[in-house]
Amino acid sequence: MKQILFRAAIITGLITSCSSDDDQFVIEDNQLQTPTTYEFTRNGESTVYFGGQTTRIAMATELKSALVDPSKTEADLDGMFAHVEGESNFSDADLNASGKNIRSKVAASYDYFSTNTTLSNTIKADFDTWIADQATNVFPNWLTTATAGNAGNLQQAGGGSTRYVNAQGLEINQVVAKGLIGGLMLDQIANNYLSTAILDEASNVADNNNGVVEEGENFTTMEHKWDEAYGYLYGAEANPASPVLEADSFLNEYLAVVNSDADFAGIAQTVFDAFALGRAALVAKDYDLRDTQADIIRTQLSKVLAVRAVHYLQGGKGAIADGDMALAFHELSEGFGFLYSLQFTRDPNTDAPYFSHEEVMAYVTELTSGNGFWEVSSETLDTISAEVAARFNFSVEAAAN
Repeated sequence: MKQILFRAAIITGLITSCSSDDDQFVIEDNQLQTPTTYEFTRNGESTVYFGGQTTRIAMATELKSALVDPSKTEADLDGMFAHVEGESNFSDADLNASGKNIRSKVAASYDYFSTNTTLSNTIKADFDTWIADQATNVFPNWLTTATAGNAGNLQQAGGGSTRYVNAQGLEINQVVAKGLIGGLMLDQIANNYLSTAILDEASNVADNNNGVVEEGENFTTMEHKWDEAYGYLYGAEANPASPVLEADSFLNEYLAVVNSDADFAGIAQTVFDAFALGRAALVAKDYDLRDTQADIIRTQLSKVLAVRAVHYLQGGKGAIADGDMALAFHELSEGFGFLYSLQFTRDPNTDAPYFSHEEVMAYVTELTSGNGFWEVSSETLDTISAEVAARFNFSVEAAAN
């Protein structure tokens, strides 16, 4: 009888907690069902808002384009990375008017960096260094053929794309873009906005339990924090409530790319379902279910970065074997950026990254020593690929195809 009453209380609690919203969540077999769209309302109005995330994705998109525009100066690029409100750093007036920027949110999650600002600043400085290298070394040699130890351009075999690389063969625009996938998008999702320290901060639980919304807004703080995590993945979507992916060239795109591989098919739906069910659980005040979904998101998005790191390292190895160094440097640069991003992943079993900063930097040193990509060996690429794949429990072959 006690068990029956307890189950009835759970169901009544779920229905009651949802009744403060207009959302009509489906409960079957005593369980909250996953919503099919990311739509949540209160008093007939949406409670979902992540404008800041959409803004930063747009800023990163413009920065990525500027990194292949040799007319840009180092000051231009720095201004886009560390934008100050009112400065005319972007083509979009709304971005110029924004008080947000990219740099402040790189390596800035609560769980990983609130007590380690030294490491946060070190990582930010890596991005500063890459940007400066592009402006002061690659741009001045835009029309020069690259050689070992000298920045310049190389054309892919058969009249393919021209790649612009630094002295070690790194295509800096790719390194920065893929580094932001981990250092901005994933770190903010996995280690900041989905953190219980952020979701449950101060009076957030009590306010969420009682439907207390932020001043002048239609959402509780807890709802908003969860939505901000969602925004770093889906914020560029035309209809974020029903994402179709490939809406930007960052995490959103590469979730789609990994999902299109038969070895990892279904990962995109798993991630979306976890976001949607976690948000519904939050509204229903089922915080254990919320946190379970957060762990699913962390696991799957971390895997996306690992799969692409291995994929590109192996692609670079194949291009070197074919004698196409321009293609090899392009592939290896993307792999390098994803490899660098592994320090921002999150293993729910340890609440630590799958690869530590020290492990990642050991790989960076190995890949960039001497003349860097010009002389990297297939054995090195295979070893790194195997170690990454093993840590995430997939095969090199599965990621490489």
